[in-house]
Amino acid sequence: MRIDGKGRVDRAAPLRFSFDGKPYTGFAGDTLASALIGAGERLIGRSFKYHRPRGVLTAGSEEPNGLVTVMTAKDADPNARATVQELYEGLTAISQNRWPSLNFDVMGVNDLAAPFFGAGFYYKTFMWPKSFWEKLYEPMIRKAAGLGALSGKHNPDRYEKAYAFCDVLVIGGGPAGIMAAHAAAQAGADVILCCEDNVFGGRLQAEEETVDGQPGHAWALGMVAELATLENVRVMPRTTVTGAYDGGTYGALERVSQHLATPGDAPVECFWRIAAKRAVLCAGALERHIAFRDNDRPGVMMAGGLRAYMNRWGVVPGRRVAVFGNNDDAHRTARDAAAAGLSVVALVDSRHDATNLAGDVPFYPGWQVTRAHGAKGLEAIDLIGPQGAYRRLAVDALGVSGGWNPSVHLTCHLNGRPVWDDGLAAFVPKPGAVPGMTVAGAVRGTFSTAGCLREGAEAGLAAAAELGFAGEMPVIPEAENVAYRVRPLWAVPGKGRAWLDFQNDVTVKDVKQAATENYRSVEHMKRYTTQGMATDQGKSSNVAALAVLADATGRGIPETGTTTFRPPYVPVSIAAMGAGSQGKGFAPQRFTTSHDFSVARGAPMIEAGLLYRPSDFPRAGGKTWRDSCDREVKMVREAVGVCDVSTLGKIDLQGPDVGAFLDLVYTNVFSTLKPGRVRYGLMLREDGHVMDDGTTARLSDSQWVMTTTTAAAGQVMKHLDWVKQAYCRDMDLRFVSVTEQWAQFAVAGPKARELLNGLLETPVEDAGFPYMACGPVSVGGVAARLFRISFSGEHAYEIAVPARFGASLFEALVARAEGLGGGAYGMEALNVMRIEKGHITHAEIHGRTTAFDIGFARMISARKDCIGKALAARPGMVEDSREQLVGLRPVTPGSLLTAGAHLFDKGAEAVRVNDQGYVTSVCFSPTLNTALGLGFLKNGRARHGEEIRLVDHVRGKEVLCVVGDPVAFDPEGGRLRG
Repeated sequence: MRIDGKGRVDRAAPLRFSFDGKPYTGFAGDTLASALIGAGERLIGRSFKYHRPRGVLTAGSEEPNGLVTVMTAKDADPNARATVQELYEGLTAISQNRWPSLNFDVMGVNDLAAPFFGAGFYYKTFMWPKSFWEKLYEPMIRKAAGLGALSGKHNPDRYEKAYAFCDVLVIGGGPAGIMAAHAAAQAGADVILCCEDNVFGGRLQAEEETVDGQPGHAWALGMVAELATLENVRVMPRTTVTGAYDGGTYGALERVSQHLATPGDAPVECFWRIAAKRAVLCAGALERHIAFRDNDRPGVMMAGGLRAYMNRWGVVPGRRVAVFGNNDDAHRTARDAAAAGLSVVALVDSRHDATNLAGDVPFYPGWQVTRAHGAKGLEAIDLIGPQGAYRRLAVDALGVSGGWNPSVHLTCHLNGRPVWDDGLAAFVPKPGAVPGMTVAGAVRGTFSTAGCLREGAEAGLAAAAELGFAGEMPVIPEAENVAYRVRPLWAVPGKGRAWLDFQNDVTVKDVKQAATENYRSVEHMKRYTTQGMATDQGKSSNVAALAVLADATGRGIPETGTTTFRPPYVPVSIAAMGAGSQGKGFAPQRFTTSHDFSVARGAPMIEAGLLYRPSDFPRAGGKTWRDSCDREVKMVREAVGVCDVSTLGKIDLQGPDVGAFLDLVYTNVFSTLKPGRVRYGLMLREDGHVMDDGTTARLSDSQWVMTTTTAAAGQVMKHLDWVKQAYCRDMDLRFVSVTEQWAQFAVAGPKARELLNGLLETPVEDAGFPYMACGPVSVGGVAARLFRISFSGEHAYEIAVPARFGASLFEALVARAEGLGGGAYGMEALNVMRIEKGHITHAEIHGRTTAFDIGFARMISARKDCIGKALAARPGMVEDSREQLVGLRPVTPGSLLTAGAHLFDKGAEAVRVNDQGYVTSVCFSPTLNTALGLGFLKNGRARHGEEIRLVDHVRGKEVLCVVGDPVAFDPEGGRLRG
């Protein structure tokens, strides 16, 4: 199916490739789609629902049918668009959504059952019987879902992310985009020119027309080559701008090595964040289809796509060609096909008053194509004309054009809505929809080459001028200036299924059925029928579908409106957006300074926030983690234990206004804190809910150190930045995270002071270093910081040294602890002791609890304001009926509790409407020889002593509990102060 003398591929550079295991040969410059068409293959895939045979429909990224899996040396890449995938030596591709083969697909039986699979069938079918959902319906739907399949292996490929900055970003490499970049660059602006294709020129690459006296495609390449030599221009082929975001930020996906047989160390893709002061959108337009019976047969293509394959790649899906359209542009396809030596069987124009613009070809004005014949390839079409005239024509390729839709997508990404243009029968961008962005060319509804060139130059010059760059209007090259005329035709009336969405198998009947069932909103229709929800996001079908909906509901198209266009404009792999975050890049293994010591002691390491911490320290004779945990708890309660708490967030604040700043950040007062003292603080979000808690120490008049929970270290740092910028711009202070600069260890237990005094150069005593004191100390000549604080409820300290001394200090502390009958303890023991003391963590302050809920309402100072104070005082936030923090113990000795369980009154049925609360943390307390729990219970503080049922539906567990105070051990606090 190659056309002699046509196309701009390099026929002197053959490339071997395979499709479904069969070898083929294409040429340098081919896409996979053009190479398959050139090899005579029309069947390329199967549709999602009915598994109907599908061929290539378009020539660009809007392709809904030509999805294949490309096999690489390392893995499989599913859902690659054959129309975008460039051919390279050795490329291996397989078809998708078929079994056992593309030619014979068993699931094609779905097409015979189509009457039962109409719009919304899944909503109606899978509701009854209810018991079938979990065991039959859901597994069946999950198995059928999706098109291509992932390999299930770890992704071995490399992706990149990058950032770019410019004065003017030009989006689109067609004639308008080239002229916009040229004008802005000549004015002196820094310009980035992004083109989705691997070559510039846009539609000029698909046409046989001249610009400035030379072939249009050659003019485009020459202009871009000239732009590439300028220092203030970055030319970016194979780069699709995928989204418009606030502040002039744009996302862009660059296909880096998907066209290379041997990519080497090059990444597969690079996701760019581009910050542009101004943008010019020259994204062109996309052709739309006309729905008629069986219009999905392989060999039926968009007329513009058929023309592109003929002119750019020199291939055609059939030698007997027909063209069906409702606009003048369709005539160009018939004209070019005849000029290429193909047999043009018919030019069918639905307009009665149309004039033949294609030359000497059979012309059918006022006629319509009513049906396509063929199974796995087009064989014939039926025509109907004035007064019911009928003809059947043998054809094997049909180009269809229902008109062109400007690519308005990016202009809608900031919630802008396009405007309907009756003259174009299409939506055009609303001016100013994206701040700093102007539109030019076909995306604005200008479909002549001359108009695109002129508008592009004007838009580029204007964008540069807005930034203070002075330039002159460039000379506009001479080019074709033909008017665009269209008369809407969305669907040809008749029996049978006329297809709108080719990938999701949505028909005209489905859209009408949605309207009949009162899904009259375009958004509701979309979800009911799945129209426009395929990988192409309805680029070629949305407008036709909403026009059918408008007709079915008796409304106009502007009143019916469009669905919401959202980023990304084309499918973007998650690996590209999260480049650098694969494997350990996604969850880096960050270790404390005591990590090697803990591993050497056999401690199981668990993730805690962003770092790894020891769960427990097993010893000979222990059988389970509980044995280690119980031993470590008793060790701390009776002697001394050492725990690495370096993972706590540490923020250094300095300046004369730190106290006032902390008063605003915390609920309680910090400006009165004296140097050498520590205070516990509670922090609220702006909505009044608890964000974090921790201690802040005042080291001197102007220096403070805040500690945060391990899990919220990053969140608190961001919060402080926001408070400073939003409310305290005039305050004199600076702060920085020093979490990784300091190694910090808790030393807890009755012998804690004895242990420390054996290491400190100056011993500490209760009188000189009381509870909640802090100050500088020296350990072996190393300057350190000491804090008298306790998370365990014991007499305890935390000692911090520069991180490079952490490992040696930890070993020394543990060695001395073991000599005193103690040792190192891990996260499990730490958790048990904090539950015994009723201390909260993010299991309790999980994002929807208030200071009132956890019993800390009195910590919200009445003397000052703080972030979240006003909203925390709302009536609904302080009602007694709210779930309040309580302690739980089982009534029956030996019973264990489970976190995540729910609480119910003793005589109430364990169902949602009777839910009284839930359990957040549980443990077995070796100190009290009972299971303990923390949880939230409605009006819980007034229900101490009441018995309540703990029900865990997931684990099938039920325990009767006694409600009590959260603090189960040493409620007076004598041990930690002693």
